[in-house]
Amino acid sequence: MKDQIKKFLNEDQDPKAIEKITAKLQDLLMKNEEVGYIGVQKKPAINVFPDSIVLTNKRIILCKPKNLGLSMDFVDYDWEDVVAAFVKENILGSEFSFSTKTELTISIDYIPKTQARKLYTYAKEQMDLLKVPAPQSTIVVEEVQPEIVQDAEVIEEIEAEEVTNFSEIISIPANSYNTALVSEEAENKEKALGELTQDELFNKLQNYKKLLDNGLILQGEYDAYKKEILSFM
Repeated sequence: MKDQIKKFLNEDQDPKAIEKITAKLQDLLMKNEEVGYIGVQKKPAINVFPDSIVLTNKRIILCKPKNLGLSMDFVDYDWEDVVAAFVKENILGSEFSFSTKTELTISIDYIPKTQARKLYTYAKEQMDLLKVPAPQSTIVVEEVQPEIVQDAEVIEEIEAEEVTNFSEIISIPANSYNTALVSEEAENKEKALGELTQDELFNKLQNYKKLLDNGLILQGEYDAYKKEILSFM
């Protein structure tokens, strides 16, 4: 703290006042809080117990001695509550003041001009730091590709049967006459020729003749059928 006192004694600060203030500040400063500048009143007539103002990187602290300098009142204002700072130079010293968000204006007069200017400069620097937005962390969102599940089509391969008898799938048109002959011939085969009447044998012979004429049986087949039927007539 003694090293900090030395740097505040270049603008006509009272060494004894600075020493008293810094001794009491040791218990008031927060973690990572540093004193930036100290201004001390210098009244023209009596300057036994001057008021002081301390600017740190976190707040403004007003120091007012009382009880003949045996004790001191401290009033502080965070930089976040300070909206403006002012300096008014007079013939006898200057007046440093600042206003808060609650429209409260606080002043300390009889500050030496050099000290008042240093107080104003430091106050502007701290307020400007609050205006700079804090860097935002970049969140990288990994794009997840949707998993595409394709249903495999199971194609059942049906082995085609080899067709050897085209008559099973190809319908050959036949006239109703030939169909009747074939049907009747199938029925009559169930009966023995010996059981047929003369008329039935004659009809049977005519049916074979019609089958021959339509090319459904060969001539030799017809002759064999004819011979067989005639043997029963």
